[in-house]
Amino acid sequence: MDREQLERYMSQKEEIRELQYKLEHLGEGDSLIGNSTIFDYSNGFPRPQAVVGYDYKKESSLRERYSTRLEKLRQDCNETEQWVEAIPDSQMRRIFRMRFLEGMILEQIGKKMHVDKSTVSRKIENFLKVATHATNATL
Repeated sequence: MDREQLERYMSQKEEIRELQYKLEHLGEGDSLIGNSTIFDYSNGFPRPQAVVGYDYKKESSLRERYSTRLEKLRQDCNETEQWVEAIPDSQMRRIFRMRFLEGMILEQIGKKMHVDKSTVSRKIENFLKVATHATNATL
């Protein structure tokens, strides 16, 4: 796990909320109402006629796309959450939870932990260096 993956977590959580909303409200409004032209041969020659209707094919395609993306995002977020919760040191786990899972800023974390924001930042950087080095050493 690296800083980039941890910071991407917040964006992924927001995207999950957006996709859930889209899935819940799919088909509302005029977004899936489409029009097309057909030819009417009732008089023996083609006469264009406009038709308007609900695009079930598009709805199905969007539902599938949103659901697939939602599942992938949930898996990624779950991996990040498990990694943070597996940090053995209680203080570091709390710092990582507040910073990356809850999106708190360093000043807020510092107040809760009774340390300066630079100390929080340094602890995060040092832990990530050690974690990255340990991961590279096992590979």
